[in-house]
Amino acid sequence: MKKIAAVIDGLKFSDSTLQYTLSLARHEEAHLTGIFPDDFIYNSFSMYNMITSGASPKQIADLEAADTRKRDEAAEKFVRACQASGFTYSVHRDKSIAIQEVLHESIYADLMIIGMQEDFRREEQPQPTEFIRNLLTDVQCPVLLVPPVYTDIKKVILLYDGEPSSVFAIKMCCYLLPWIKQLPVEILSVNPPGTGLHLGDNRLMREFVKRHFPSVEYRVLNGEAEEKILYQLAPQTPDTLVVAGAYRRGMVSRWFRESMADVLMKNLALPLFIAHNK
Repeated sequence: MKKIAAVIDGLKFSDSTLQYTLSLARHEEAHLTGIFPDDFIYNSFSMYNMITSGASPKQIADLEAADTRKRDEAAEKFVRACQASGFTYSVHRDKSIAIQEVLHESIYADLMIIGMQEDFRREEQPQPTEFIRNLLTDVQCPVLLVPPVYTDIKKVILLYDGEPSSVFAIKMCCYLLPWIKQLPVEILSVNPPGTGLHLGDNRLMREFVKRHFPSVEYRVLNGEAEEKILYQLAPQTPDTLVVAGAYRRGMVSRWFRESMADVLMKNLALPLFIAHNK
């Protein structure tokens, strides 16, 4: 039984994260864990503004109580959804710093699902948010970043650059989401300008892929990776899952340095599966 951890902001509940979590669990025998960080420095109101404007202790306490009720309702919504779907579940809430809690939880999860817009701040941030960037840097399990609107996954695009990190991401996706093997699958690879249209480690890669996908289409392009990848992915419909390798590590693939994942999150509303080997 796999453990899928869904990270949800109790003050800005993501129905999309919940729906993706339930959908993936229907394909697998999975235990669902709802992670609801009750970050003690994060409120729906500005504590500084309340204090400087002369708000009374009772007014502040009332606002804090309203936030607590909202967080409680969010956790209860997750529980009701799991019960209605017949899944085993648990709910984890902690009043520590949100990013610290989520990173710690990732050690004990097979897959983590989170909205790519999550920031755990009162003011919304542009994507990728600081929270997501920090999460992807140090997370200890594969992550599925999901857009704000849920769509059934009906197609998969695997980004491959000939480096171990991209192969590792494909492996993890196969192991955690084996049902995607029955979907249309495309492997997208981009070679540097002037280096031809060969597939990196062609024989080994095709031998590996053949064992996992009964039918796959290869697309090898020539040019600047970020530009070509974004051009190919931009027309894709929201039901397309994109699988990518390392996010930010010392010796990383030439594709999946920090800016590559940032570009994907900033420009695309597609679910993004990211896994990196340490």
